Amino acid sequence: MARRYDPDRRQRIIDAAMTVVGERGIAGLSHRSVAAAADVPLGSTTYHFSTLDELLVAALRQVNGACLADFARWVDGLDPAAPLTDEVARFVEETLRGDRSRMVLEYELYLAALRREAVRPIAAECLDEMVRLLGQRIGDVPTARAVVAFTDGLLLQHLLTGQPFDPASVRAGLAGVLG
Repeated sequence: MARRYDPDRRQRIIDAAMTVVGERGIAGLSHRSVAAAADVPLGSTTYHFSTLDELLVAALRQVNGACLADFARWVDGLDPAAPLTDEVARFVEETLRGDRSRMVLEYELYLAALRREAVRPIAAECLDEMVRLLGQRIGDVPTARAVVAFTDGLLLQHLLTGQPFDPASVRAGLAGVLG
């Protein structure tokens, strides 16, 4: 039997892994679950990704690409006349109005790095790039790191608690952090 030409198979496997993680969390990720979601033979997943960590790295790189593109657009659109606290509140509000399932997927993959050594550098690269982008724009890398950490924590807390967004409290909290 001839081999089927399927140049997009690797990408479909990555997309399927993201779907599985988005629906079932990291605990639901297996070569078998991804193969079923991608509609490929089980051997295809292990051919392209010998370990689940390799697959998680590929998925996180893809998710980070989209996340960094959004962040870069926000950084590029910062109003130099507006206080940074207002701009951060705007970013958080816009992000929370976005696709919740995408944010959950981002954090699922991001937090997988706590337990999976192979994934950790990919998560760290994303954070470092966010700091670099914002630091270049505002001219202060330590402040950029604090803003990224504050924003990250705030978004995660809102996802976990479902509390209503209060821009005034974000501005006040960030002003307190930044001094």
